[in-house]
Amino acid sequence: MMNKSRTILLAVLLLSTFASMAQVEIPAYTGYAIPVEATDSMGESVLFTKEKGLSNWKNPTQKISYYFFAKQSGALKLSLKMQQFGSSARLQVACASKTFILPPSPGSSLRVLPAGTVLIPSPGFYNIELSFTGKPGKQAAIQSIILEGKATEGIQYNPQPRRNAASVHLLYPLPDTVQAVSFYTELKVPPAMDPLYTYFMADGFKRGYFGMQVNSATERRIIFSVWDAGNEAVDRSKVAEEKKVKLLAKGTGVEASDFGNEGTGGHSHWVYNWKAGETYSFLVTALPDSASQATYYTGYFLVPETKQWKLIACFRAPEDGEPLRHLYSFVENFDGVNGQLQRKAIFSNQWVRSAKGEWLPLSKASFSYDATGKAGDRIDYGGGVVDDGFYLWNGGFQKGNVEFGETFSRLVDTAKPVIDFTKNADSLAQAQADEAAIASWRKTHADSLISYQGLYCAISKQGHGRSINSTDTVQVRYRGMLLNGEVFDQTKEKPARFPLGRLIKGWQTGLSMCRTGGAIRLVIPSALAYGIRCRSPKIPPNSVLVFDIEVEDSKPAANG
Repeated sequence: MMNKSRTILLAVLLLSTFASMAQVEIPAYTGYAIPVEATDSMGESVLFTKEKGLSNWKNPTQKISYYFFAKQSGALKLSLKMQQFGSSARLQVACASKTFILPPSPGSSLRVLPAGTVLIPSPGFYNIELSFTGKPGKQAAIQSIILEGKATEGIQYNPQPRRNAASVHLLYPLPDTVQAVSFYTELKVPPAMDPLYTYFMADGFKRGYFGMQVNSATERRIIFSVWDAGNEAVDRSKVAEEKKVKLLAKGTGVEASDFGNEGTGGHSHWVYNWKAGETYSFLVTALPDSASQATYYTGYFLVPETKQWKLIACFRAPEDGEPLRHLYSFVENFDGVNGQLQRKAIFSNQWVRSAKGEWLPLSKASFSYDATGKAGDRIDYGGGVVDDGFYLWNGGFQKGNVEFGETFSRLVDTAKPVIDFTKNADSLAQAQADEAAIASWRKTHADSLISYQGLYCAISKQGHGRSINSTDTVQVRYRGMLLNGEVFDQTKEKPARFPLGRLIKGWQTGLSMCRTGGAIRLVIPSALAYGIRCRSPKIPPNSVLVFDIEVEDSKPAANG
């Protein structure tokens, strides 16, 4: 009799305890399906909607998971607010090493079905997993998971339909005195930390970003994008032409288009099967043009298989005219269907090159996260220092290890970058494109050009002075044009004087066909000009150049 009384008393106390605790409802639309659910024609989930919670769930092999962070240990009662899910199936609810099986629920009205009580042994992340035993006769429809008990005190979960992990960033401080014109970063994603729908962004700056992305199970990309001027956030057709970024050049096989919905601008990507565990190098350059208040941003990717630089794209950004600033990196989960998975990247050996030509290491970084992190909807993120680099991670419902605004310092024991743009990954394809462009140009330009050591030249005036050597210093009058006839440079009243050794290869080679007092036309393929470099606001990368040159004087280098 005494034992029975004690049992009744304990039951009453337990019920009283649950009644005094706040009830927490985790919305059913915040779950994750394994296998991942399908989407409709608009790209929206067929399982999770804010209006219906979890609906259309009838795949007997599909499991649905919900995550929460418990700050308190103790009892946790689980219930489901749901509708009928069929007479032949059983719904299984698993949490904290316990599994409960709910009997079929006849009728279509919304009701609360208790599952059972578990013990949360210690603070941390926990998972509630729903699955079927047997084949459901009808679609299961669940509105929320109800939690009650001591363990709900201070509990954290994502209440939002957005299931993405919080984006995490590294901001690299740069002194105002440094006019940065190049930004170099090495990026590695550790094995198994590269799930679908992730953007690992290496070189970010105020007007754009550059990195690599996992777009699907069969496609990965190198992506470089630059924002338009102005404040339009969604529709690029609403942006005035003078505010739009303009594509000037792109590499072989690179796709270029517009983008919107996160600001607007010019987008470029190269489909490339990058791999986790390998290190990739990214370089962004900026060529400010104060006269037009524009900056020319160019993205280059070092292809590790050939150790050659590939031009991704060059964009002209209006209403700018400044060097690189606000430098950063990030890890982004851009589709929430697998937002429960962890992502990680290591950013190392970061450098900037100043307008004076000096390479300076970026050895400090501060940590931040997006609105999802700021709202406390997701708290599984982190960052830190590893060897000569910084790392970032998000997702996985692991406990965070860093606070917003925390700063890191890395070791600087690696050599500064050596950038050799003559090692062009697209050299063969570009040479063929140049030949085709020159051939087309020659059809509309009467000339007597001859091919000579990779370029074309025509003597328009015979000189009678000394032959010119590539090491000479020359005094010349000239005019430089693109194939479309646009003049990018020319002498004015006075001639120009140059050591030939400091000029492009096309001048050094072509002028050896000329004598002092003579005049020559040179048509120079891009490989013998500036190649993939963005050398001047008026000369895009991969430009074929036409020069009309009159040599007034030449002297050997020793006397120059």
